[in-house]
Amino acid sequence: MNLISMFDESTSRWPTKTLLNYGDEAFSYAQIQALSRRAAQVLRDRGVGQGDRVALMCFNTPYFLIGVLGALRLGAVVVPVNHKLQKPEVEFILRHSAARLCIIDVALGALAQRIETEACLLGTGDMAGAADVGFDHFDTLVQRTEAGELPAPVGDDALAQVLYTSGTTGQPKGCLHSHRAVFTTALVCAAALSMTHNDRMLIAMPIWHAAPLNNWTFGTLLMGGTLVFLREYAPRGFLEAIARHRVTLTFGAPIALLAPLELADFDRHDLGSMRLWIYGGGPLGEDMAKRLMQRYRTTQFMQVYGMTEMGPLGTALFPEDALRKAGSIGRSSLPGVQVRVVAEDGSATPAGQVGEIQLRSEAAMRGYLNDPEATRAAYTPDGWYRSGDLARVDEDGYYYVVDRLKDLITTGGENVYSKEVEDALSPHPDLADVAVIGRPHPDWGETVVAVIVPRPGRQPDAEALKAFLADKLARYKIPRDYVCADTLPRTPSGKLQKHLLRQDIGAPASSLLSTFKDIHA
Repeated sequence: MNLISMFDESTSRWPTKTLLNYGDEAFSYAQIQALSRRAAQVLRDRGVGQGDRVALMCFNTPYFLIGVLGALRLGAVVVPVNHKLQKPEVEFILRHSAARLCIIDVALGALAQRIETEACLLGTGDMAGAADVGFDHFDTLVQRTEAGELPAPVGDDALAQVLYTSGTTGQPKGCLHSHRAVFTTALVCAAALSMTHNDRMLIAMPIWHAAPLNNWTFGTLLMGGTLVFLREYAPRGFLEAIARHRVTLTFGAPIALLAPLELADFDRHDLGSMRLWIYGGGPLGEDMAKRLMQRYRTTQFMQVYGMTEMGPLGTALFPEDALRKAGSIGRSSLPGVQVRVVAEDGSATPAGQVGEIQLRSEAAMRGYLNDPEATRAAYTPDGWYRSGDLARVDEDGYYYVVDRLKDLITTGGENVYSKEVEDALSPHPDLADVAVIGRPHPDWGETVVAVIVPRPGRQPDAEALKAFLADKLARYKIPRDYVCADTLPRTPSGKLQKHLLRQDIGAPASSLLSTFKDIHA
């Protein structure tokens, strides 16, 4: 189903119902529909048409959603951009996606003014106190523009999104998702959560991520529910939004649920409206799961596992198994998703053995933008997506992720690929060699660690290395820990043996091998 047709059907059923709460503002379905039509006209006036790419680099604000719906009304393709990225990263995405227009929050004005791009730039967000960014304000244009006659919705198989996810080569890859695929993701999640029009979903994680946008925002719109946007996650604001708006559902990385527990007045917040807490980005161990249940006074925690290429859809660990199978990503795939764990030869792995997780669904991406080779490599000949995650299956059929073929590091719900960080850090004049891995962290899931081999006579400083990366990588990608080594373990062909580094450096610092020296500042 076309996403605009889906949204307009919900609007016809619930025109006066609140679609979105944002601070003190409330927008009905009919209001957002009208604003999205005006937004479409604003974009069309600037040359955007069917198939053109519209990038949005925003916080969780009403005009992000209005911009997305406006672009989709024209048959344009939405390209959400991580607002934490730095200039080279943003320029690559705008260039690679051939974005015709980019809507960027005025709070990022200093970055926006330095970006070199052929895309038309429009500002969004609160203009009060913002520096003159030198380009038109999207929100104001929408409010002043009357919508003309707009084109009919494009077909269900037309492209709706390009969602960027880092690749093992170090460059982001653009996942191509059709209207049908995103609708499938929304429908599956609405079914899995038994969502209704009475649900109120808090979007506290960045909405440019695939799950907050496709699973939870579009899932809520499909069912006629109410969205609550938190501009940026903060532990206190998270709790206050739930209490104020009587939120029933929310999603976050484990750290988003753990951080509020450190507030002295945590127990004073009324969280009684919540019926399900959803988390993803890493499993919770039994002790941490028990702690959450005790402090939040509920057992209703559900873990989801998936990836951008799959919608993102995958498996779920439902509340009844959260303690009994703590550390697992679940047994059952979500509705409409097939999951298997296979050996290198494609055969099913028996219980206790490790294999690769592979998935298949109508929600899967069409492929990677401008990268047919990577697209072919991502799928088996019979259409299964190769996740790159290694897992074992227990005797009850529950999956446990044990490693990542792609060296993905997940820290606080954000994905970091080691090759990208290595490429950024390697040119530093003090370094002869570098490898980046994840070290287990009790709150963040993993923390990024750089294992470095200094050049003779050089003594790298952790703070200087961080400063070197500051304008090259988003802050969450910059290693927090730096460990010196005499050499890095490599195969005869020169390939890094990162599993050996993980064995040694993944342990607490006090037990590091004598050849390593932790220089974390």
